[in-house]
Amino acid sequence: MKAAVMAGLAGLLFALGLGMGGMTNPAKVVGFLDVAGAWDPSLAFVMAGALGTYGLLRKLIVRRARPVLAKDFPPAPSAVVDGRLVGGAALFGIGWGLSGYCPGPALVSAPVGGATVLLFVGAMLVGMGVFRAWEVLRAPRTSSQPG
Repeated sequence: MKAAVMAGLAGLLFALGLGMGGMTNPAKVVGFLDVAGAWDPSLAFVMAGALGTYGLLRKLIVRRARPVLAKDFPPAPSAVVDGRLVGGAALFGIGWGLSGYCPGPALVSAPVGGATVLLFVGAMLVGMGVFRAWEVLRAPRTSSQPG
């Protein structure tokens, strides 16, 4: 229960930060991506602020023997740059550039953003489901029965 409450509070802080930073406005994102035109660097300032805050807090958090709400810290993610990562980044960038939304701001905007945002969020969820199904189908099958 405590972990769920903290997750909810973290989500609320995240949403407030996105709203205050103007990141729920697709025009901000498109303006940031338009480096050859009317470039708007405000997204870079939001990212720099988030990275700086995270970097400071991360140093304090990892000094603990264990997380406050979990048994262990998660393992470090892979730092390998492979075709899957590059392909995923390219698809993410195409979706981001076409819509002006990335997943977090789209979810924050969904209650008030109108039909376009709801369609984007619905399509995003369908895409996540299709990818998950594809991963399950591609995974090597293991048998729990002795054979």
